Amino acid sequence: MRFDFPVEFIREGAARLAVPRLEEFKRAPWEYAPSKAPVFYNPAMKLNRDVAVLAVQAYQRTLGRELLIAEPLAGCGVRGIRFALEIEGVRHVYMNDINPVAFKMAAYNVEINGLTGHVSVLNEDANLFMNRHAAPHRRFDCIDIDPFGSPVRFLDSAVRALRDGGLLAMTATDMAPLCGVHPEAAFRKYGGLPLRTEYCHEIGLRLMIGVLARAAAKHEIGIRVLFSHKSEHYVRAYATLIHGAKRADESLGEMGYILHCFSCFHREAIRDVSPFLSKRCPECGGSLRAAGPLWLGRLSNGDICGEMERIAAGRAGLDGRVRRLLRLVKGETDAPATYFVIDKISDRLNLPSPPLWRVIEKLSRGGFEAQPTHFNTRGIKTDAPARVVVEAVKSLA
Repeated sequence: MRFDFPVEFIREGAARLAVPRLEEFKRAPWEYAPSKAPVFYNPAMKLNRDVAVLAVQAYQRTLGRELLIAEPLAGCGVRGIRFALEIEGVRHVYMNDINPVAFKMAAYNVEINGLTGHVSVLNEDANLFMNRHAAPHRRFDCIDIDPFGSPVRFLDSAVRALRDGGLLAMTATDMAPLCGVHPEAAFRKYGGLPLRTEYCHEIGLRLMIGVLARAAAKHEIGIRVLFSHKSEHYVRAYATLIHGAKRADESLGEMGYILHCFSCFHREAIRDVSPFLSKRCPECGGSLRAAGPLWLGRLSNGDICGEMERIAAGRAGLDGRVRRLLRLVKGETDAPATYFVIDKISDRLNLPSPPLWRVIEKLSRGGFEAQPTHFNTRGIKTDAPARVVVEAVKSLA
């Protein structure tokens, strides 16, 4: 098949794909080539897709039956094709893109990978595509929403198009609003306020999961987060949707706020708005700033993390970063919300920064839980209060 723009063939996972030759569309060093190409393809999201294959396979094994998978924003089709090729127990994959050139390229990639009849490609609006499958016997087992920007405008349709117990995967790449650079945009899109703290990426992830919990609750559906992570320029979450008003109420019970003191590193998570309306920092008496409403529940499930690790162990050629990510996320499954960045504390104290493992060791000897976090290579998840963490850094520096 001929395309009227430069194309190259690549291999990713088990797939062979025609994709835009991105260097041909970059006119200046600062330009983002994937958004300039006629069809969206981002090679930097390979880790995202690697993890997606593992997460959906782990979900399929817990379900124990074949899956119907939908990708409403397919681009060149790399994600959906990898699902069809690399995941055992997939009955059919439905890919869609509103861009007619993307539709043409995705259909071609389906053909060259020998998936005709196993993967369908459609060319319509993403929400319309999902709404056509909102009836009870037409719904999907898994929907993967991976947009350029925010997933929010697709959530209502996705919730309606998933079966009871179905898996929704979603990505947000608009990290500037989610991390507090543009709080008005975050409030407009996600219905909650971020904070520009050292753990802003976790706040952003929790804001994204929170907006899903509220979108599902409108339909009397609750959520259960199976896996989530922050990598590079995005946050990503996988959650099952469970029907029932009680389940929806339980999910909304996991919503709340994170209070942060910019004077002394104190932070706390609360599930009710009333207690902090006039509250001061209990450590230093300073003013507390609030992020939220956002998700305060678990960000991942230990059993799913373990299953993903077992699947990854049998995959040759998998990026080592994936295994490291799985290990770290599994380690912080039961950790409290927020994390401490050792370098941030050291800078405030004007002290040299001690090794991360020594701080973890000192906190552990003091009877606290402490482990590294995938959010930041210099970050620690711990149930120790801020003053104890600060003292640990002081004593080790």
